[in-house]
Amino acid sequence: MKTIMIYLIVVNIAAFAIMGADKYRARRNRWRIKEVSIFALGLIGGGAGLYLGMKLFRHKTRHLEFTMGIPAIIILNIITLWYVLQRLE
Repeated sequence: MKTIMIYLIVVNIAAFAIMGADKYRARRNRWRIKEVSIFALGLIGGGAGLYLGMKLFRHKTRHLEFTMGIPAIIILNIITLWYVLQRLE
C-alpha cells in the first residue's frame, strides 16, 4: 500500500511538471512534448497531476481531447486503483 502511494505521488508530480514544461516550451516556440507521451503518463497513474497542471498552467484547455480525455483518464485511474487495492486485501 505504501509503495503504491509513493508511486502515485511521484508519477503525479512528474505529470504536473510535464504540463508546466510543455507550456513553457509552447510559449517560446521550442520543441514540444508529444501528446501521446502526456496521455501515457496519465494512463500510468498521473491523471490528477495532468489535470492540475492543465488548469494551473492553462495549458491544453482548448483541446477537446484533453478537456474530455484527462477526466476520463482520472476515472480510469480511480477504477484501477480500487481494483488493485481490492486484490491486495
